[in-house]
Parts: sequence; structure tokens; C-alpha cells
Amino acid sequence: MYSETERQREAKLNACLAKVLSAMKPPENITVAEWADKNRRLTSESSAEVGKWRTSRTPYMLEIMNCFTDPKVEHIVVVAPSQVGKSELENNIVGYIIDQDPGPILFVQPTIDDAKRYSEMRIAPMIRETKCLKNKVADPKTRDGGNTKRQKTFPGGFLVMAGSNVPHDLCSFPMRYVIGDERDRWAVSAGSEGDPWGLAKARTTTFYNRKLVEVSTPTIKGKSAIEKAYYTGTMEKWVTQCRHCGEFSEITFNDIRFPHTISQKGEEKTFDISEIYYVCPCCGGVSTENEVKGQSSKWDAEVPEAKEQHKTRSFWINAWVSPWVEWKKIILEYLQANGDSAQMQVVYNTRFGMLWEVRGDMDSEEDVMARREEYDAELPTGVIILTCGVDTQDDRLEYEVVGYGHFGESWGIKKGVIMGRPDSDAVWQQLDDVIDHRYTFANGITLKISLTFIDEGGHFTQEVRQRCLERQAKNVFAIKGAAGSRDIPYTSPPKKQKIVLGGKAIGTVWVYEIGVDAGKQKIVDNLRVKAPGANYCHFPKRDDYGKAFFKSYMSEHLVYNEKLKNPWHWEKIPGHERNEAFDCRNYANAAFKALDADIDATERRLRAISEGKTEAAKPKRKTKKRVQRSIEEDIYNDW
Repeated sequence: MYSETERQREAKLNACLAKVLSAMKPPENITVAEWADKNRRLTSESSAEVGKWRTSRTPYMLEIMNCFTDPKVEHIVVVAPSQVGKSELENNIVGYIIDQDPGPILFVQPTIDDAKRYSEMRIAPMIRETKCLKNKVADPKTRDGGNTKRQKTFPGGFLVMAGSNVPHDLCSFPMRYVIGDERDRWAVSAGSEGDPWGLAKARTTTFYNRKLVEVSTPTIKGKSAIEKAYYTGTMEKWVTQCRHCGEFSEITFNDIRFPHTISQKGEEKTFDISEIYYVCPCCGGVSTENEVKGQSSKWDAEVPEAKEQHKTRSFWINAWVSPWVEWKKIILEYLQANGDSAQMQVVYNTRFGMLWEVRGDMDSEEDVMARREEYDAELPTGVIILTCGVDTQDDRLEYEVVGYGHFGESWGIKKGVIMGRPDSDAVWQQLDDVIDHRYTFANGITLKISLTFIDEGGHFTQEVRQRCLERQAKNVFAIKGAAGSRDIPYTSPPKKQKIVLGGKAIGTVWVYEIGVDAGKQKIVDNLRVKAPGANYCHFPKRDDYGKAFFKSYMSEHLVYNEKLKNPWHWEKIPGHERNEAFDCRNYANAAFKALDADIDATERRLRAISEGKTEAAKPKRKTKKRVQRSIEEDIYNDW
């Protein structure tokens, strides 16, 4: 017969044994997402949405969580704004490790205080509300020291919550798992020990099955740690299918429209948004927020081979697809912040999921766009000469017509895209419409483009040369860029080049070489000019000069790399995939430079036309219309 004390002791022993056996139970063959759907429950302490975790609520998290259990993936990078579920992603990974694949975990926050707060507000509630974790992590009320704010033990491993600024935390023990939260807020150096991520990563070298996870809201272009990490991976964007054309595109601020009115009382502004809709960048189809969020979506990798080459998958997402954030809330935050750089950075980082660019003494894209003007006619007063710059792509031509006045002052006149291969007759006929068009002043006087420069780079060099030869009488010339040194002259006299088609030389054509680096510097310098006058750049308030134009126009910056032969060189600013507007303006400026026009003489001729006179006597039988045409032809033929 057992005594009561012995029965109690045996019951306790059996309970302990059951706990050990449960901990030793082989892990289920499931993914992080499946584990979370089965076990996680969200609490009011850590989530705005209480109850059972459902991956289907945030479908963009499914692939991220699943790749954690992919043996071919070692490094996961997630760039995300606020309120898309990135903290719960990290929690799900931690919970999965504890329950299914235990090992030592180093979870690094920007500071020690952040680490303590995260442990208390995020990790502790998850363990408490998740039965399979509660049975494995020591009770915080016990005295065994296995569960504190900064350290939690469990069968097969332990979790250490660390601060990026404390070198001891990052160098103490070998770690199989490293999770870095809010990477862009980390200390630049852990004391005197150097890069915190490098120190943390070094802890994993003894584990063949290590996993590294970096998560952060993006911050400043060129200084963002998560941005650099993203570019080492697959560079995946969450794209949504258009209900009109079926194409997949990333939902971005550039494609959101929100007609609104502003009322102001004193210094307080109130914004009334009449409607919000999304315009597909592929077809122009219009969709509402609910329609967009109900469409099929997927991850689209720009560099899929990085998974094999670097064992890294990287993901970038924004708040437009979050189930918890309404578009109206984001737009109101943007409108209320407009004009305050600090607030605008918060909106860009935490809502748009975009990097904020610090351009030193140069205005931001939004600031330059804000100074657009209402032109009183196709050609505003001040324009004296017109040129056109054309950038050649495999599937289109992009062009800009630019007007020039005295002392380098310029006006954007027309920006456009002609879709189609550059060896297509239809494409060049449409470009002819642009080149042959007579652009009109408010007084009815017209002006033609004096010189057009077309980039011959790419896969259609010979075809571009042939088309330019056919249009030489219109002053249309091919150009090739000479990059790599700011000392190369912006323009040089043209040289004869062969045209070779089908392996056979069919003629020669004049080709200009331009120093593109010198031209780019001039564009950037001119953008720093804040008042109309010498070197000031005017832009019309029209759709062709919208957000996409300025993002492309201000897409490059000058960087220094001492390892290169020519250390100063131009690079695309991260986040600016397209630079065609920058190139088109560069070519148009080069054409104006190559003209070496007498601005004063041309202005006198234009003034004479507007007054119905000419500098030289004309036969009286000519009508005013014929006089105008004759002088315009004189202006055109001077070039």
C-alpha cells in the first residue's frame, strides 16, 4: 500500500516524466505557417485582432514563413512597414523553433530596453497563450532562473533577448538561430567591437543548419542596413493582379488617386477625400480598394537565382496590402504630413514601406514636383529654342521635348512613351509626329524642334542609325554616351559611322558622342536653383510630368568608390528602377548644347513674327500667315 505522500511523489514524478517525454516527442513535419495556424492565439496585449492566428488573413506572410523550413534557404530578409504583421512573423518563427526544431536563439533588438519590452509585450503573452510552448518554457514564477525577461530556456535550447549595442550579448555563445528586429535602428557599432550584425552572424558558424532572419521598417536611402540586405537576396515584391488586364503589379503610392479638397481655419487644415482608387500602371484600369484587396496576389522575384547562389530570399512589402490599414488612413497621414520632412519620412517608412531620401542641399522629388506650373499655352513665354531627347529601349522609345531660353533656363514641354520595337515603322512614324509638330505660344506663333538626339545604345544600334539617316534633313541624329569620367566633354563634333544591317554595310551616318556624366551633373546642379531665371528648370502641371516622371528624373546620384579607376561615378538611387526621364533630359540638353544657337538673334526673329514684321523686307503680296511660315523655316534652317 502506498502512503498519501508516496502517491503525491509518484504523481509528481509521472507528471515530470510526461513533460520530458512530451518534450522528446519527434517534431511534426510541418511549416511555420501550419504550426501557427494550429497553435497560435493572438491576445489584446500584442495584437489589434484577438483570437486564433490565421495565415490566410495575411497571405503575403505564407511564403516568408514557409521558406524558414526550406533547407536551401539560410538567410531571410523582410522589409516591411508598420501594421503588416512583421512582429507576429518573428513570434511565429520563435514559437516554431521552441516547439518543433529547438536550438539556441539570439533575438536582437536595437537596444536592451527594446529587448526587455519586446520580451514582456510580445514573447511572454505568446508563450502564456500557446499551450505547446507553455509546457516547455519554464514558469516565470519559479526560482530556477530559466525564464526571465532576457532569457528563456526550453528543452533543446534557449532564447536570449539582446541589444545591438551590447557586445557581450552578441559574442557569448554559439547560436543556431539569429533574428534581427528593426535592423535600421541598430547601433552602428556594438561598443568598440564593430558591426553588430557581423558579430551576431559569427555566432552561427558552427551550425550547418543555421538560420538568419533580418526584419525592419526601411529608413534612409543609402544608409539603410535592411536595404543592403534586401539587395543580396531574391528581391521579391508582392504583386497584385489587375482585374482588367490580368497583369501583376506592385501596389504603390504612385498609382493611388485621391481627389480631395482642403479647408483651413487658422493654421489647421482639414482634408476631405471624395474618392480613392487605384490605376493599373499596365492598362490604366481603375479599381477600388476592396477590388484590389480581393484580387490574386503573389511574390515576384527580380533575382530568383539568389536563392541558389546566396541561400537568401528577400521580401519587400508595403501597407497598401495590409488587412488592418485602410487606404484613407494612409492618405490622410500623407496629406497632414506634407510639407514637414520629419513627418513625411515617417509616412514613407511606416506606411508606404519606402526609403526616405536625404539629398543634402537638393530638394526631394515631392518638393520639385510641387513647384510645377500651369503653362498658359503649349509653349510658355521665355521659350526660344526646342530640342528633343529620345531614349531607346527594346520595347519602346521614350522622349522629352524641352524648351530653352536665356542663360540656361529651361521648360519641360512634353514627355511621352512610344510603345513598340525600335525596328518598327509604326514606332518611328509616331516619333515623326512629335518631331514634326509645330508647338504653339499663347499668341499663336509656332515653333518646331531644332535638333533631336536619339540614343543608339542597346540592341538596335544599326536600326537607330538607319532611321536617323532617313531623318537627317529634320536634324535627327544618333548619339552614343561616353561615361566613366566627368572630364569627357559634354558634346563633341559628330563622326561618320557605318550602318550595318544583315551583315552588310548600307551607308554611313553622323553620330554624336556625348559626355553623359557631365550632363547628369548639370541636371542635378540646375535642380538646386530655386527661383526662375538662369538655369532654373520649369515643369508643367500635367500628368506626363507626374510622380513617375520625377522619380525617374531624379533617379541617380554621384557616389565615390576608391576601388574604381574613375572613382566618381553615377549610380541609380536604390528604389529608383527607371531612369529614362533622366536620360531623355540629358540628351535634350546635349542637343541644345550642340546647337550653339544665337539665342538673341532667334528671340528677335520670334518677336518680329509676333509683331507681324520681319527683319528683312518681304514682298507685300505675302499674307501674314505666309510671312510667319517663311520666318519659322528660316529659324529651323539655321540649324
